[in-house]
Amino acid sequence: MQHLSTRAQQRGATTVGMLIIVAILGLGLYGVIRLTPVYLEYYEIIRAMESVAKENKAEDINPAQIRSALEKHWEIEDIKSLDVKDMEIKKVGSGYEMHAAYEARTPFIANVFWAIEFDKTVMLN
Repeated sequence: MQHLSTRAQQRGATTVGMLIIVAILGLGLYGVIRLTPVYLEYYEIIRAMESVAKENKAEDINPAQIRSALEKHWEIEDIKSLDVKDMEIKKVGSGYEMHAAYEARTPFIANVFWAIEFDKTVMLN
């Protein structure tokens, strides 16, 4: 009879174990929630760069016009983490290369921050 009652007490996870698992999953979910806007903005930047590349031909445009077109997309998409002036636009062969490299920081918990580096190049031919 002693053997049966010990076995019944050992079945399943303890309350402390379950709390630890829930805390780890909660922190992971909170991290995803904090990082989602940063990645969405990055994809908006890529979409804006690719849209400008599709709308314009390299022989009909100059860097100032490229920046102006990007600024319009920045205003529509409300992009804050990268300024159009910080983008590198240079002549490559018969086209232009738009290069966006930046670091985005977002708070996680207290004074702990996520720092994510983004780097994307789009050709305008």
